[in-house]
Amino acid sequence: MRLALVCLACYSALAQEPLRVLLVTGGHDHEPSFYSVFNEQKDIVTNVNPHPVAYNGSLDRYDVLVLYDMVQDLPERQKDRLKAFVDAGKGLVVLHHAVVSFENWPWYRETIGAQYFEKKSTYKHDLDLDIEPVTAHPVTRGIGKFRVNDETYKGMWMSDKNIVLLRTNHPTSDGPVAWISPHAKSRVVTVQLGHSSLAHNSSDWRKLVRQAMLWAGGRLQ
Repeated sequence: MRLALVCLACYSALAQEPLRVLLVTGGHDHEPSFYSVFNEQKDIVTNVNPHPVAYNGSLDRYDVLVLYDMVQDLPERQKDRLKAFVDAGKGLVVLHHAVVSFENWPWYRETIGAQYFEKKSTYKHDLDLDIEPVTAHPVTRGIGKFRVNDETYKGMWMSDKNIVLLRTNHPTSDGPVAWISPHAKSRVVTVQLGHSSLAHNSSDWRKLVRQAMLWAGGRLQ
């Protein structure tokens, strides 16, 4: 009887529909290598919707939004759809320069747990960073210390209620480079890493992004 139950559970997992992801880009140049992390996921189906048409249609069929955009404003109707998606309990994964978006929108800042200010914060790219996990979490499961060539941000506002997952001790960084935001209505993961192909091709970064999507979508416990 126990064996039958285990097999039934395995069958149920195999029969589960793929995670439905909407990837939003625009407002910042990026290398094509970025998309490879999404193309290789057999259990995740990703559609890309760049600005200015992002959020023009219904978001109801998606489980997770992944943001790799950098914009400062949207039509109110699009902002309302983004907010409604997250406040409804759907997943959100914010990558790299998306922390620069919407610096005058408090809801966005509080939702992702951080804000890069274009006139106050600083960045520096092409740096070798030593990354260290600081909190055990499904998003960082199986990820130990690693080194990656990437871009740092410093002088950001960061919520003191974030659960920091990864950090670096590089002097040009604020320290935290991946965290769970304190947003109470949904699962929100922010990953500051992900600038160029050197990061995109990192097996640790790829695993981090994959697990962030699965956790945000309720598929990883």
